[in-house]
Amino acid sequence: MAQNAVQPGAEISDAEHGEIDATKRVLVVDDSRAQRHLLCSMLKRWGYEVLEADSGHSALEICQQEPLDLILSDWMMPGMDGLEFCKEFRKLERDNYGYFILLTSKSEKDEVAHGLDIGADDFLAKPVNASELRARMRAGERIQQMERELTEKNRTVTDALAEIQCLYDIIDRDLIEAKKLQQSLVKERYRDFGAAEVSLLLRPSGHVGGDLVGFFPINSTQIGLFSIDVSGHGITSALMTARLAGFLSGSNPDQNLALEHCEGGGYAARSPAVVTENLNRIVLEEMETEHYFTLLLAHFDLSTGVVVFTQAGHPHPALQRTDGAVEYCGQGGLPVGLLPGATYEDCDIRLYAGDRLFLMSDGITECPDKDGEMLDEEGVAKMLDRNILTRGEQFLEAVMWDLNEYSGGQDFPDDISAILLEYNGSEKS
Repeated sequence: MAQNAVQPGAEISDAEHGEIDATKRVLVVDDSRAQRHLLCSMLKRWGYEVLEADSGHSALEICQQEPLDLILSDWMMPGMDGLEFCKEFRKLERDNYGYFILLTSKSEKDEVAHGLDIGADDFLAKPVNASELRARMRAGERIQQMERELTEKNRTVTDALAEIQCLYDIIDRDLIEAKKLQQSLVKERYRDFGAAEVSLLLRPSGHVGGDLVGFFPINSTQIGLFSIDVSGHGITSALMTARLAGFLSGSNPDQNLALEHCEGGGYAARSPAVVTENLNRIVLEEMETEHYFTLLLAHFDLSTGVVVFTQAGHPHPALQRTDGAVEYCGQGGLPVGLLPGATYEDCDIRLYAGDRLFLMSDGITECPDKDGEMLDEEGVAKMLDRNILTRGEQFLEAVMWDLNEYSGGQDFPDDISAILLEYNGSEKS
């Protein structure tokens, strides 16, 4: 038989604490009808909705069918005792947290610790003091309120994350399409001009990038080459490369700033330095952008092997002779779109049969290893020497393998782009 559930003379009035803010459903579990009656009467006066159970088994059945906020259960009961009932209660799937208080005459610390470990939230010693019971109930309500607030906040966060994921998926799909469009700017990755072969490499570090490489025919004896690296990464840089591609288009020679009409028909190459100065003016005067770009613009004479080029902040081109020796060409120059009125100079070099010219973005020269050490020009020279017998697109694939090995397999922090010009020689050279 359970002991007295409520300590005599310990009643508290409704006026002392007032009614609860919202009706809570409480289950009182005790094998003694008298003790249940005393507890239920007290809880009802405090504004609780009360359910009763005379055993752990019947209490568990009620819990499986009814949403309950608090459980007030005797520990010592025949059959399923309060501790076993608590253990089974914690296994139930619930939408909210149920606060469980055990009523017990046990005072040993080990037994109390075991009860807490099983899943009880609080204990009350018998006979129950009404003021203490009311305080413990209020504490349980505060915990449940915090649990509800946390659940709601988690739901809000989950909904927000789902919405963000949805937006991310849309952006990701758009970026994939943007990548296809940007890659389509480079219509040909390789062309054999007879006297020379040109191969292109373009690997953005993300979906889209700010690098662009290309070539275009000028006339029967000349071709144009360009390598562009727009500052920054991502969508805005990619949009700028798309616009710049129109200024150096091979499919629309009338719009190509690097070409001029000849009096007798056809086209001739403009000075790369003059073209670069025009691009600098267009960017500063007509484009509302904070981006600038580095550029290497060249035209190559297939009959003589002479390359005339302008370097605007772009890495120095590497010229590898037939004996394997590597030399770097160019005078540096300012990036395009930084300073009004910037001037540029043309440089010229001559290739002989078997020579090749490697134009690259700083994504190659500044490729870091696992310690942050950059590849630099010396590393590029070693890479050219290591792959001296490899030609064309296979050489560019070998470059990517070497860069990946140098970086230790980590993601490249910058876009990778390059042009390989291999001169086979001409009967006129």
